[in-house]
Amino acid sequence: MNIQYFCPRWGSEDLSWDDFCRKVKAAGYDGIEAAIPFDDAEKATISQALKENNLLLIGQYYQSVEKDFTLHIANYEKHLYNIMSMQPLLIDAQTGKDYYSSEQNKMLFDTAEKLSAQTGIIVAHETHRNKALYAAHTAEKLLRENPLVKITADFSHWCCVAESLLEDQPEALALASERAIHIHARVGYAEGPQVNDPRASEWQSTLQIFMQWWDTIIYIRKEQGAALMTITPEFGPAPYMPALPHSQIPVASQWDINVFMMNILKQRYQAIASQL
Repeated sequence: MNIQYFCPRWGSEDLSWDDFCRKVKAAGYDGIEAAIPFDDAEKATISQALKENNLLLIGQYYQSVEKDFTLHIANYEKHLYNIMSMQPLLIDAQTGKDYYSSEQNKMLFDTAEKLSAQTGIIVAHETHRNKALYAAHTAEKLLRENPLVKITADFSHWCCVAESLLEDQPEALALASERAIHIHARVGYAEGPQVNDPRASEWQSTLQIFMQWWDTIIYIRKEQGAALMTITPEFGPAPYMPALPHSQIPVASQWDINVFMMNILKQRYQAIASQL
């Protein structure tokens, strides 16, 4: 099974698309994960930068700001169509709201499934705070009620919501692992969605727990017959990244951490390639 690695645009918005894609390619990524604007000229710029650097695209939807459900679902469909016009490998979608009903979130899942059927582009619904799949226990219920839903596994959010490393929710983790087609490789902890630096010795036991979760997903994907697995190291910039008081200087480099995560995962999965 081929495993490909994607760099988040999040945190590098100060770079032009050309400079960003060159930097991503030089670091050894296979592609980028990014939100897609509606402006046709900027979309053309993104497409050209990707083509020139031989990079793939995972589209990202996170614009879940409308409380009114009628407006929300209309804009959801509009954004997904726009991303699909770029022919991404897949779409990572922060679908729904934690305060929408199960029926409303199902309508959003069904909308994504309809568009996927039309275009052939799969939507992976992210396990993200404030969204439909915000917590392990509620996500488990929604996934059982919506058997076609595939997910982006970002278990750092669930750790934050549950204020634990999910020791008491193995059933939810097992079901989510069966549905995961994309991974956001960020390490969270019981008090937040992002450790300050996964390279630090004090986080090694937590890092290993997340590694084991990701291993499980990859082995399941192999058993399911998947030819491809995608991973985006997605540590975020300040203020997601902790910062020093007063100066607001980030305590670590987001870019360096994400490259570190990509490289250790490459080494890990190359080492067990014969099993994949």
